[in-house]
Amino acid sequence: QVQLVESGGGLVQAGDSLRLSCAASGGSISSYGMGWLRQAPGKDREFVAGISRYGLNRYYAESVKGRFTISRDNAKNTVYLQMNSLKPEDTAVYYCAILIGGSYFTPSGYAYWGPGTQVTVSS
Repeated sequence: QVQLVESGGGLVQAGDSLRLSCAASGGSISSYGMGWLRQAPGKDREFVAGISRYGLNRYYAESVKGRFTISRDNAKNTVYLQMNSLKPEDTAVYYCAILIGGSYFTPSGYAYWGPGTQVTVSS
């Protein structure tokens, strides 16, 4: 069974950048669409970005469009999220997951969630 582990989170100031990584083990993710989602305290988990199997199609939440970039390296079994111009409202635990059905934009379509990595953006 595929296991996902996120890394790269941390405490940064508004305007800074971070690059998150999601490493997969126990199986290949090359056949799957992948997504990054986040959950802020007291809020529901929300979609951030998604990428198709070979990286040809990418999807973003309106709130991060133009600031975040999702990418993948199937040879390394890894998905990335480059986050630029970070804002305090980006503070959340960030998760990667495999899209198993439905729309990239719907959190319920994902499975095999990683444990998450905390991103905190101070103003």
